[in-house]
Formats: sequence, structure tokens, C-alpha cells
Amino acid sequence: MKRSSLIWLALASTALLAAAIGYRLGVFGKSVEAPPPVAPAIPIFDLVLTDLKGQPQSLGQWRGKVLIVNYWATWCHPCREEMPGFSRLQDQYRDKGVQFVGISIDTAAKIVEFQEKTPVVYPLLIGDIAVMENSAKLGNTRQALPFTAVFDRQGRLFSTKLGRVAEAELERQLIELTSP
Repeated sequence: MKRSSLIWLALASTALLAAAIGYRLGVFGKSVEAPPPVAPAIPIFDLVLTDLKGQPQSLGQWRGKVLIVNYWATWCHPCREEMPGFSRLQDQYRDKGVQFVGISIDTAAKIVEFQEKTPVVYPLLIGDIAVMENSAKLGNTRQALPFTAVFDRQGRLFSTKLGRVAEAELERQLIELTSP
């Protein structure tokens, strides 16, 4: 072998060895400290929002139920796509203590117009930018729509989903949360 080939082979071997050591230190040399605590979720049952008739509605009225909170808007196509499935699940699981609530950042007039074309069997409430910003505490850090948060009967956050939720996926969760 030529001397230059041996030098390149030695350099490549050294680089490979350094990469392997760096990888092992990266994997095995990590700190064992606990990660910083996550900001607590907003107390969902403390939220009071306005319904389509201008009346205040507390999410606390559904305390003790499996609560599905869906952040949406009338102009959001994936939001509109998932709402008929939510209505079917609301009808199917109502007697098992499940409650869906939609929180929109639209005006009441736009929501009423939407509901005339697409009937929804669960309450639609009006939020504002502050309510959307609070959804970040539930995991919606991108502040995008649709965003769905599922809470168990004790009000603990069970799951979240940014983007359209498949009806079958959500039903699996409801079965788990409503089983004795």
C-alpha cells in the first residue's frame, strides 16, 4: 500500500473512532436530572366562555364527565371535516358521560351561519385570542387549528391532537375512558 493511502486510512479510522466515542458520550453521558417541569395545564373547568346567544357558559358544568374540547374556526377546512364525526360520537357516548365542546375564535354570527349548513349536536362557544393562547398550555404550542384536548372524568388531560382527529381514533379513546 502506498503511504498516502495508509495516512487516509488512519485518518478515517480516527474519525470513525471519534464519532463512536462522541455518540456513546451523547447517549450514555446524558444528565440524569429530571427535565424542567412543564407549565401546568389551564384549569379547564375554570374557563367561562360565551355561547351563541351571548350567555356565559362555564366548562365547570361538565365536571365529572369525559370532556373533549375542540378549538376550531369556521374558515378551517380540517375543523369542519371532523365536526360531523364529533357529533356522531357525542350522540353515541352522551349516556356514558361524554361531553364535546367546540371553542371557536369566530363571531357568533359566523358560527350560527356555519351551524345552519352543518348541524352540530354539542355546544359551540366563543373564545378569543387569549383562550387560544391558553391552549398552548395544553400542548398547542403552534397555535394552530384544529386542536383537540381530551380530559378524563377527573379533569386530567388524557390526550391532545393538533390537526384533524379521525373519528375511529377518538372513539378508541372514548371506549377506554368510559369503560368501568
